[in-house]
Amino acid sequence: MSSLLVWCALLQTLLLVTLRLGDCAIAVDANRTSALEEARLQRENLVRKYLKRLKKEEGALKLVGGRGDFEGNVEIFHAGKWGAICDDEWDQAEAEVVCRQLGFPGHVKPTHTGHFGRAKRKFWMDNLWCGGKEAELTDCRFDGWGANDCESGEAAGVICKQHATDTTTTSKPVPVELKVPKERFSQRLELRLVGGRVEGEGRVEVRIVDGLGGAGPWGSVCGDGWGLLEGNVVCRQLNLGYANNAVQTDFFSDEADGKGLPERVLLSGTECYGNESTLADCLHDPIGWDTVGTCSERKGHVAAVTCVPAMADLVFDHVEMEQSLHLEDRLMYLLQCAMEENCVATQAYEIQRDNPNWHLETRRLLKFTARVVNMGTADFRPHIPKHLWEWHLCHMHYHSMEVFATFDVIDGQGRKVAEGHKASFCLEDNQCLPGVEPRYACANYGDQGISVNCSDIYRHNIDCQWVDISELDFGEYTMRVAINPEFKVPEMRFDNNAATCRLLYTQTYARVFDCKHERP
Repeated sequence: MSSLLVWCALLQTLLLVTLRLGDCAIAVDANRTSALEEARLQRENLVRKYLKRLKKEEGALKLVGGRGDFEGNVEIFHAGKWGAICDDEWDQAEAEVVCRQLGFPGHVKPTHTGHFGRAKRKFWMDNLWCGGKEAELTDCRFDGWGANDCESGEAAGVICKQHATDTTTTSKPVPVELKVPKERFSQRLELRLVGGRVEGEGRVEVRIVDGLGGAGPWGSVCGDGWGLLEGNVVCRQLNLGYANNAVQTDFFSDEADGKGLPERVLLSGTECYGNESTLADCLHDPIGWDTVGTCSERKGHVAAVTCVPAMADLVFDHVEMEQSLHLEDRLMYLLQCAMEENCVATQAYEIQRDNPNWHLETRRLLKFTARVVNMGTADFRPHIPKHLWEWHLCHMHYHSMEVFATFDVIDGQGRKVAEGHKASFCLEDNQCLPGVEPRYACANYGDQGISVNCSDIYRHNIDCQWVDISELDFGEYTMRVAINPEFKVPEMRFDNNAATCRLLYTQTYARVFDCKHERP
């Protein structure tokens, strides 16, 4: 009996040793697999990085001006030369296509207004229109190679998601921009305009003022991402009215003012919502007494502004939209003119390409009337000069604006599930208050604009005054209509340019309700 107990103890010991050895072997194999997988991912990322640098074939992309290969202004290779892309109609769909073409898993956000510096090359692309699923950016629709009306400060850019290099953790990599968050400045910033020809224009200079009245040296503001939202805050703080122009330039650096450009860049990464009282209330890269701001260009790339006392102010009439919104099923044969202006969903173009009887197919359109009122103190005029207006054969009039309005349907997760736009509006006085004489009309190459206390009305029976919802499931959504959504034309304020409403879509009808004004 005792010998049997001894044998049982020996067998148990051998079994435990075998199990422990097996566990060790599994752990070693797991560690080896993890190390091999990590090394493989690192090699893939390295190869992908250098392939992207060496790839100089038609339609190749690269990002410039960022703090890593995952961000920057987008440049595309065409006809043997690199060129920039304009930020007109640049949004999440285009950013997603760019990042996936470059080998990244997706995008963090698109950027506008030369966020990573001014465009230093010719613009190859303008008014891009992507569905988000395209394999390459050249598969999207655009105006044509080199056809554009953009300035150097309108460079489009992206911030892409980075590849995970450590398989032992499930946490997502944090972009550099989010590791050093922008902040509002707690101390007072004193402003001045320098180098202008009159009081209300010049480059923007700032200095820090402490609580005891002491002030630091004057410094410039980096021009990266500088636009009308920031310009309006500067003019408001200086009691000079409203920003008529906000530019990234060295135009006001003439030495005739006796000062020239300050060597110190005090503010960079300035980002305003538009309704702040002072520039210190806006977001900036971290700043302080001994901090020097970073800028994409070392010299001459500073923020400047021109202020005026009177300005237009557009307001979208959401009540008119609520009353006029309805559904209509229309044959694609009747949509050919609208398809030239990219006014239907991407799926419609796929049907046109693949189906020989495409003209017999129908699209479901969510139609409504858009009424825009100028409640400001000056006329609203297009920023494109009259000689650059585009003649549209379908509508038989000139188009003075490329992007005047956007229409988006958004689901509960905040994703755009349908969208439309008026890419080429014709601005005119359709309805004015009593005693106000209409001044602008589209016919006969007339001047275009919206007078004070007048409305421009695009009725629901006009081409492109809709959202193509043919692929949309029934349910409740959010609908947003935005006027002047890219802030290309100056206004008094922008927080009344968009209307956000609840949208109910059923098999037989659709309606919008609970609308409120906000910034695009």
